[in-house]
Amino acid sequence: MAKQLSSIYGQALFEAAMEDGRVDELYEEVLAVRKILDENEDFLRILRHPKIPKEEKLDLLDRVFAERVSGDLAGLFHVVVEKDRQKEIPAILEVFISKVKEYRGIGTAYVTAPFPLTSDQKKKLENRLLETTGYQSFEMIYQEDPSLLGGLVVRIGDRVLDSSLKTQLLSLQKDLMRVRV
Repeated sequence: MAKQLSSIYGQALFEAAMEDGRVDELYEEVLAVRKILDENEDFLRILRHPKIPKEEKLDLLDRVFAERVSGDLAGLFHVVVEKDRQKEIPAILEVFISKVKEYRGIGTAYVTAPFPLTSDQKKKLENRLLETTGYQSFEMIYQEDPSLLGGLVVRIGDRVLDSSLKTQLLSLQKDLMRVRV
């Protein structure tokens, strides 16, 4: 239910930005707000606290974001607090960000390798992903996992390409366990 609510609010914010032709402007605002929320966990704790009245929460939002965010974003915050859904604010912002990335043709690729990749390897991988997907650009997020032994694991959305040596060895082990002598 919570995921559905954040999706509805995030989609509504995206549609409002599209109608007003302000996708880029609102995207930058949302990124800035997300950064503020990430860096100030106490702020969200206050908004989520059940004993703090809605009026105080709305006043706090106004004081923090007045003249710093557009009317669309401020209005969204007010609606969310009025409906007692303030814990969904981070998820709503993430939905909006993903909608904008989808609109712009930007994919996010999570790449796990057993060792650090060189800049040349990273560039070749990104180019290969651009050739084989419908995206126009990628936000590449790299991680290291020495247990992979070799190869890569690439995740884009709900698709996973696992060419790691670890997975291949596990698969071979399962196949050998099925063989009867």
